[in-house]
Amino acid sequence: MAIHPAIGPGNVALVTGGADGIGLAAARRFAELGMRIAIADNDAERLAAASALLGPEALAVETDVSDRASMEELAAKVAGRLGPVSLLMNNAGIGGGGDALSNLPGWERVLGVNLMGVLHGVQAFVPAMVASGRPGLVINTGSKQGVTQPPGDTAYNVSKAGVKALTEGLAHTLRESTGDRVTAHLLIPGFTYTGMMRKVMPEKPAAAWTPEQVVEVLLTGLSQGRFYLWCQDNETDWETDRRRVLWNAGDIAEGRPALSRWHPEWKDAFARFCEEG
Repeated sequence: MAIHPAIGPGNVALVTGGADGIGLAAARRFAELGMRIAIADNDAERLAAASALLGPEALAVETDVSDRASMEELAAKVAGRLGPVSLLMNNAGIGGGGDALSNLPGWERVLGVNLMGVLHGVQAFVPAMVASGRPGLVINTGSKQGVTQPPGDTAYNVSKAGVKALTEGLAHTLRESTGDRVTAHLLIPGFTYTGMMRKVMPEKPAAAWTPEQVVEVLLTGLSQGRFYLWCQDNETDWETDRRRVLWNAGDIAEGRPALSRWHPEWKDAFARFCEEG
């Protein structure tokens, strides 16, 4: 299966948040495909364990993606050790920001990692990918929560909605400047059992996917040329997800209240909409 021109033996893949979860699963899969691997993470202990799994040829760099200087240092280290990056996966992410009326430090931390970390990665690596004349691939990890906006951790939703908008804009810029040579894609995981989830759930819930399942959807979607790499889980099928997305857009188009799925005057209408199939 031809996945993407940037994915191939000897090419360099960099994954942020690569010491655990989806990032580590992706790094291991890219290594299986013959790529040279660099991972970045802010947890030195997990980074060392991941590096041992990936082998002595992999480069592991302790990095704070929310700090632009740290990302620029990462870019220099990867270029010096492995050479130009063909695949950039901006995957580092955290939760726990809070709702719109609380926890300003949490908001700053979540937006710093989840949104600004992606922008820092894009600006530190993508200009060189464009200038190289070689195929390039950018994968930014979003979330279903950045699309359907369930109430709860509003800061997280905002950060992932920002990643969606950023990646859509980046894809357009790259299409205009490089054609199909360098492409950008949005990975949209569902309920996935990652290190972030393990902090509150010691065992994987039956409803959750594994990171490895997410990575296989990523690769399949890339091979089909998809921008939105939408993942399922063991809880929600595609038709349910599709109707949630359509209903969410309908809040604007139909003049309904914000997040009407959860509004007491509209939740029954949403249930009927889903039942219509």
